[in-house]
Amino acid sequence: MPAASATSTTGGQSSTASVPPATPPVRPPAAVGASLAAGEAFIGHYVALLNYSYGTGDSGPLLAASDKGCVGCQAIADYVKKTNARNGTLEGDYSDHLLNVKEIFRGSSGRLGGSAILKSGTYTERDSPSASPVPQGGDTGTMEFTLSPSGGNWVMYEMEIKE
Repeated sequence: MPAASATSTTGGQSSTASVPPATPPVRPPAAVGASLAAGEAFIGHYVALLNYSYGTGDSGPLLAASDKGCVGCQAIADYVKKTNARNGTLEGDYSDHLLNVKEIFRGSSGRLGGSAILKSGTYTERDSPSASPVPQGGDTGTMEFTLSPSGGNWVMYEMEIKE
């Protein structure tokens, strides 16, 4: 379940802001198991975990759904420790929105590979809460991923988001 959005109107202009859930997203039933369909559903769940991390700075749930060796996953975890909505360094619609899982296939190793199309919201990012805001987002990018089976479910084995 992705982060919710709230719309407010100020001086005749409306703005959309992401609102992180109070608790980490729970893996939905469709993403349980090691089928191709469960892998596709897991991508949606992983995007929800990304959004939760952006909002809260808590990368624990994201890393729990990732292989320990996932370099891209660790890079995002390091980023959200410093830059997140809770500490005031992200404002606006910082959520990634899953448009579709473009392709997904099972490789000879038993892992799943593929790509998904993501659209980012429009937001501002700051190096610190007192720094000047830098406009970001509104872009469409591709998440290339490999999923690995772990404990009967898929986890993110490697991932890269290209804008």
